[in-house]
Parts: sequence; structure tokens; C-alpha cells
Amino acid sequence: MRLALIHALRHSPPPIEAALARLWPEARSMNLLDDSLSADLAREGQLTPAITARFQALADYAVGTGARGILFTCSAFGPCLEAVAGRLAPMPVLKPNEAMIEEAVAAGRRIGLLATFGPALDSMPREFPPGVEVVPCLAEGALAALDAGDMDAHDRLAAEAAKRLAGCDVIALAQFSLARAAPRVAEATGLPVLTTPDSAVRKMRRLLEG
Repeated sequence: MRLALIHALRHSPPPIEAALARLWPEARSMNLLDDSLSADLAREGQLTPAITARFQALADYAVGTGARGILFTCSAFGPCLEAVAGRLAPMPVLKPNEAMIEEAVAAGRRIGLLATFGPALDSMPREFPPGVEVVPCLAEGALAALDAGDMDAHDRLAAEAAKRLAGCDVIALAQFSLARAAPRVAEATGLPVLTTPDSAVRKMRRLLEG
């Protein structure tokens, strides 16, 4: 059972691989990484047809290797990923956030959305269904700390920012790379915390083994 993991940030593979090891050790995963996608989005300031075409090329390559399902881990590219999923249907193709959003909506109606990559807070709230209040929160400086290899500072800044989400029913962590901070976010807020890797693995396993 080959599962393709497609990344636009170099920090994304470790958390999804850890989630697979815990929740679905039988799956065989492959990683495709183009970290210039996130840099290009930050520079362009918007999604473009060229960016969508690059995601499609990565997905086509994954299909050519025999992958049975594709999981994207880049939360700021929702419309691009929807286009890819539509073209590859009925193959299971999961956007990074969809499984976590489903679990968050089941847990409450006021959802704190914590991110370290600003563009994710532009695109991701639109993925939630009507009637749900999404409270966005950017952990400024956390991604730069992660880029510099300072994991403790990343987790600390994420936990400090999450305190602004008091009053929410649940906190959803917008990036795969944020999953490592989940215990400190939970400790700082006393709220349930959902991560994209765990939710995505649970859903993909149901789809492919169901």
C-alpha cells in the first residue's frame, strides 16, 4: 500500500512520518518535496495557474509510481489541491486540512486556528463549513525559529500565541510542522488540540482500508 506525501515546506515530512509510524505502520510512504513552492507563494502573494500546474505535475509523478492515495501537507494551497483532487478522482487525494477540519467541527463551533505561515490564514478559514466561527492566530517568529533549527523557541512561540485563543472550543494547528508544538499548546491553553498529521492519517487509512 503506497501512499504519496507531497510537501511544499521542508519541515513537513517528519511530523507526517511520525504520525504514520504511530497510527498506520503498515503503510509504505514516499515523499515528494518542492520547497520552492512556498517561497514562490510568499513572493507572488497569491496562488497562480503555474503553481497549480506544478502541484499537478508532482501528483502525476506520484500516480506513476503506483501510489494508491495522495496526501498533500501544504495548508496554504487549498484551491490548487482541489483542482488536482478533481482531476484524479476517484483516487483518494486529501488536502492537508480536510480531515482535521472535520474533527474540529465535530468538537465545537468556535475553532481557534493557529498558524506559523501567514498565507495559511488567508486560504484555510474558507475551508471550514458555514456556521463555524474560525478565530485565526499567527505565531509570529515561530517559523523563522524552526528554519533556524531552534525547536524550543518554535514551540514556545506557538504556545504563547495560542493563549490568545482562550474561549475557543478547540484549537486546530494549521501546519504539519506545528504538530510538534501540540503538547505545549495544550498545556498553555487547557484546550483540546488537533493536528493535521494525525487527523489526515486516520482519514486516509479509513479510505484505503475501508
